[in-house]
Amino acid sequence: MERKIISVGALMGITAIILGAFGAHALKKLLSGDQLNAFETGVKYQMYHALFLLFLGVNSFLSQKAKKMIFQLVIFGVIFFCGSIYLLSTKPVMGIDFKFIGIVTPVGGVILIAAWSVLLWDVWKAKR
Repeated sequence: MERKIISVGALMGITAIILGAFGAHALKKLLSGDQLNAFETGVKYQMYHALFLLFLGVNSFLSQKAKKMIFQLVIFGVIFFCGSIYLLSTKPVMGIDFKFIGIVTPVGGVILIAAWSVLLWDVWKAKR
């Protein structure tokens, strides 16, 4: 399980760096300042959660059940939160108005909060 968590964390980190560079260079001339800031917010949160997964993968204090739940929550949270931000902020480039998925962004945020909450809960209840 740890290998899988660390691998996904590394993949998320790699794609966050690629998307960050893409935003800073290729999208800079195509997006408004607000759209570019939103895109960068998605990149930041993706990287924060990539690092969270790396921490999770090397941590021996947490239960396997908590690790699995956190792992799944982070994946879905990043897809919903960051993915929707990427789509919403790149409307001028994509040519598609993804406004209809705007509700997905806060749902993704709640899922990410749940992942951190599982971490907190597992640490508090641990008798190790």
